[in-house]
Amino acid sequence: MAEKAVDLPEECWELIIKLLDHPSHFNSLSQVCKQFLSITNRLLLSLKLSDPTVQALLPRLLQRFRRIKQIELTGFQGDMNSILHQIAQSGLNLESLNVSKQPTLPVVGLRALGSKMMDLKSLNCSKMRCFGDSDLNVIAESFPCLEELDISYHADDSTTGSKPISDLGIFSLSLKLKSLRKINLSAFKVPFLSSKALWAIALSDSDISDEFLYAVAEARFPLKKLTLSRCANYSFSGISVLLNEYQSLEYLNLEAAYFLRDKDIAELSRFLHSINHINLSHCYGLTCITFYTLIKNCLVLDKLEMVATSIGEENIETDFKASHGIKSLNLANSSLGNNFITSFASICPKLELLNLSKCKGITEEGIVEVLKRCSEIRQLEVNHIGGMTDSFLHLEFELPKLKVLSLMFSGIDDDALAMIGKRCCRLLKLDLAGCFSLTSKGVKEVVENCKELKEINLKWCNKFSADIVPWMVFSRPSLKKIVPPSRFVLTGRQRNLFLRHGCAVYDGGAFE
Repeated sequence: MAEKAVDLPEECWELIIKLLDHPSHFNSLSQVCKQFLSITNRLLLSLKLSDPTVQALLPRLLQRFRRIKQIELTGFQGDMNSILHQIAQSGLNLESLNVSKQPTLPVVGLRALGSKMMDLKSLNCSKMRCFGDSDLNVIAESFPCLEELDISYHADDSTTGSKPISDLGIFSLSLKLKSLRKINLSAFKVPFLSSKALWAIALSDSDISDEFLYAVAEARFPLKKLTLSRCANYSFSGISVLLNEYQSLEYLNLEAAYFLRDKDIAELSRFLHSINHINLSHCYGLTCITFYTLIKNCLVLDKLEMVATSIGEENIETDFKASHGIKSLNLANSSLGNNFITSFASICPKLELLNLSKCKGITEEGIVEVLKRCSEIRQLEVNHIGGMTDSFLHLEFELPKLKVLSLMFSGIDDDALAMIGKRCCRLLKLDLAGCFSLTSKGVKEVVENCKELKEINLKWCNKFSADIVPWMVFSRPSLKKIVPPSRFVLTGRQRNLFLRHGCAVYDGGAFE
């Protein structure tokens, strides 16, 4: 290993390395020279631990990466109290800790950590089998400066004999945590909160009432984010009163609010001056009228989700001028046709993320027109749509900014995949699961042309030769993750060999 890189001040190198899009690049950079090793050690800010065998190495890791601010222990199978004690003794100044998916709260370890790191700002204790008011008390006493707390989706296991969380427990917690700004109580019977600093409430899969929403409105929290995803037993009246009070709200999730209609959104949009992200997925009563209403009235809207709505079932003539604010649209599983997607492509020319999966009314002409009008697209998902082969065969222009392309079950063939390699040469992630017509020929072309490709999914694609996975690993050094064809049998020796070359090959696992 060399001592030093090109003679630039360390501050300059640090700024350059920070521009990399993911810390996974740090590993190869750290091997260039000792100077880069030192810099990347300082820049790593998060650590995820899942394998119990890493516990013996943890003190060395924590000594090496002195600027770590976030540690994730979700689902960790080892001794949680012991590993938290090790972290407490490290001298780090953590800001965020995730201990979710555990049988019980690791009380001893958290108390040890709290005695050393009382300034912890974020704690995730979600999805525990046994959790009660006494655990809330431990959290409040150990981390009095908490600003964000996730205690959602607890199993409430009655076989343990423990008492579940009560309204009094939540109320007591909010009184003690004076700085609490964000709390996730999803899947709980909703209590009322006392913290005046609260800026985010998440209540997915909960039973709420209009009276509760009225009380939240009267509390006048400095609320910026509200999630009522898949909540039941509230109505337009309750949400209208609340939104009228919180007109500075920036994020709103009303997924599966089945009572909503276009006229309701027109009324509510008067209060959404500051909204930049709204999720109205599975609100089946909403049509393209809502889409145009939000584009017109919510001037700082950046991201809109309307999955599985009635958008596109009727065509509305509009004379909208282009809106350069919308960057992300998720309209999957809707009745969209070419006329509508061409319309929104003209209205939203600065789109960067677009999901049109399962939109059966779209043809190749519509996709090509969208790509032509939205040249800034970085991520495109068109899963479960036939006719994608012709879409890419007819591409007569390059898409240099496209980084993520998902074509699951799209029927794409080798010729179209080869064209993708030529027109989308900056791809980082490519999902081809369920594209049954593909062979090694098409995959080799796209891998050869996309020199920055990091992830590829070939699950359920079974027309490949046996050597396709080794060929990809050794031909494209940028590849970090491969989900191989379902019939590919990976031995432990092969897995380790591929890992030594920097690529993880999975046994048909999830592609995330």
